[in-house]
Amino acid sequence: MLKTPEINLVFAWVWVLAGFLSGLIMGLFFDRDDWLGGYTSLKRRLYRLAHISFFGLGAVNLMYYFTARHVVGPSPFQPLAAWGFVLGGITMPLACVILARWTRAKMVFGVPVLALVLSGALTIWELIKI
Repeated sequence: MLKTPEINLVFAWVWVLAGFLSGLIMGLFFDRDDWLGGYTSLKRRLYRLAHISFFGLGAVNLMYYFTARHVVGPSPFQPLAAWGFVLGGITMPLACVILARWTRAKMVFGVPVLALVLSGALTIWELIKI
């Protein structure tokens, strides 16, 4: 069974792969001017944001892995920060897709943003204590 921060390392690479695959799927349709309402439509921008969030939050999880493993070391807050980065990574692309379909669901972004802010703050706290 994976422990923290190893879960963030595995998650990072799974999310990079998800970014490649979502790019492949989106790339099949990008040449269609009217796909998802056109290039500047909110729906299409949110799908692109979901695609990019795989890479960005995969990178964040990779950075957390190296920070937790080689700089901070084990701490009481490490599991909460580690799982918060994973939760934020999972829920951000989901929030983008949900909002692309139901524009009134703006509050759904609260879940990934709060998870990522909390995890980032806990990581900074641990770094300051060094």
